[in-house]
Amino acid sequence: MRMNWGGKLILGLLGMLVGGPVGLGIGLLIGHMLDKGTERVQAFNPFRPYRPGEQQQIHDALFNTVFSIMGHLAKADGRVSENEIAHARAVMDRMQLNEAQRQRAIELFTLGKADDFPLEQTVAEFARSVRHRKHLILVFLEILLQTALADGTLDPAEEAILSRVAQGLGVPPSQFRQLLNMLLAQAQFSAGGAYQQGAGQQAGTASGRPPLAQAYQVLGISEQASNQEVKRAYRKLMSEHHPDKLAARGVPEEMIRVATEKTAEISKAYEMIKSHRGFK
Repeated sequence: MRMNWGGKLILGLLGMLVGGPVGLGIGLLIGHMLDKGTERVQAFNPFRPYRPGEQQQIHDALFNTVFSIMGHLAKADGRVSENEIAHARAVMDRMQLNEAQRQRAIELFTLGKADDFPLEQTVAEFARSVRHRKHLILVFLEILLQTALADGTLDPAEEAILSRVAQGLGVPPSQFRQLLNMLLAQAQFSAGGAYQQGAGQQAGTASGRPPLAQAYQVLGISEQASNQEVKRAYRKLMSEHHPDKLAARGVPEEMIRVATEKTAEISKAYEMIKSHRGFK
């Protein structure tokens, strides 16, 4: 880690001018404490600039972790079906992977299917790579949730794995549940109510529920929200899914295509609410 010497030098020199050798020692001590505090703030700042080579490391970590956990999710019910393999290949098509990337993705998917796949260790390594960049973590979770929901069902075993992933990344259960419910609503909103959950689960959006109620869930707000709250929720979601912002946060180009797919449902839900409420 790069050492920060600014505070030590400045306060050390000031201390020497004021109090001689004793002042120098006091100034160096205070400066050291200030520098350590600055380093901690920078380490946990999700928008701090990337160090040389760091962005590529995050690209690789995202790619490797997404596809290996996809394989683990496919094996969640004990066996990998032809449909799940076809779905994994469809995700690769949506990402427009080149041949080398596709081959690597298949290798990672196969690795994730192993009975001894180290899920917790894999998630911990990914967490260290992204260094508490909250927006990257949420995009990563959203991509995994989208891939789990793409076949129209969410198996309880899949949800349990995704919950463990979220926990390993420090995402509170309430935030994970909110993200899951929003994506469930978007899936049903897009499919016109065709989405089904696994047996024994409480539906995030019950089949046959009025489309307007689903529209509010797509935006992650209640039907009692004010017009201003509706607008803020919409703008926040669209901003978070903007390709330029995702790229600046380190999301690889091929994964941005998947992460931004839900913006059409977000816009459609917003327009429905606007039309119902009669505001512009």
